[in-house]
Amino acid sequence: MEIMDFVKYAVYILIFPGALFTCVFGLWLAGVDRKVVARMQKRKGPPITQPAWDFLKLCGKEVIVPAGAARLMYMAAPYVGLVSLIVTVLFIPIGGLQAFSAGGDVVVVLYLLTIPTLALILGGSASGSPYAGVGASRTMVSVMAYELPLILVLLAVARAAGSHVTMDGYSILGATFSLEMITRVQELIGPLLFDWRLLPAAVAMLLVIPCEVGQHPFDVGEAETEICEGPLAEYSGAPLAVFKLSHAIKMFVMTALFCALFLGGIGTGMLWLDVVLALVFSTAVTLVCMTLLHAISARFRVEQLFKFFWTVVSGLALGSLLLVWFC
Repeated sequence: MEIMDFVKYAVYILIFPGALFTCVFGLWLAGVDRKVVARMQKRKGPPITQPAWDFLKLCGKEVIVPAGAARLMYMAAPYVGLVSLIVTVLFIPIGGLQAFSAGGDVVVVLYLLTIPTLALILGGSASGSPYAGVGASRTMVSVMAYELPLILVLLAVARAAGSHVTMDGYSILGATFSLEMITRVQELIGPLLFDWRLLPAAVAMLLVIPCEVGQHPFDVGEAETEICEGPLAEYSGAPLAVFKLSHAIKMFVMTALFCALFLGGIGTGMLWLDVVLALVFSTAVTLVCMTLLHAISARFRVEQLFKFFWTVVSGLALGSLLLVWFC
């Protein structure tokens, strides 16, 4: 039995929903995003497989470490960020399949999501480049901007789902911080997206996702036309490829989290079909909150981004939290 458990968890971590699947699907999502944006701008655009080819090409390039860089941190940062994202996926239910679960895995996911961004900041700072320094400082501002509304969204969903939980150990002050329990509640009462009290939180989450990913129009930290890709200015070869891969994976992680929080009650009862359905939803959310915004909006300036998220987006999330708490 112990051997079977070891094999099962090895499959979870290495194949599905872990490293292999997450990398492949993340690159596919990035390709779909680029293709659809091009079509919306009346361009042909690259093939959907282009991000995968770019990743492989970068892996074969020479790795150049700046003379003034803190080598260990500079080289380790991209891999730390990648591993943390793969671990994050293991805690998110995908079509009813969740590799690891715990009573407070919402909090675990929240903490894990900060590691790739911190790795980007530390890696850029360790390069010694002035462009990377500016990009790192902008990325820190971005984190401070979206972290508050993200926390408020998670609290609103936890309260809405927790009010239906009566099992001991899963509800704290009427809120549940277990993603497994949140999806189970939605199987009983329907997707939380259809709860009118949570509609502002869902809109806020759709705005948080591209900012967390670092996608246009919220890509202030890596603005390539202004600061030469910011923290990535000095990166090359395999480390740069890993950062690009992490960006693609984070698209999948954030949209999968949205689906677990707001669309967890939709299923067919067949595991494989539910997984496919979850991936379709994840692709649809990507097209709505990232591709559409990319095609129709101009890049936010740093001060605009901070003000927008601390007023409009946080206001939406806080409104939902108050509604689910008192209504």
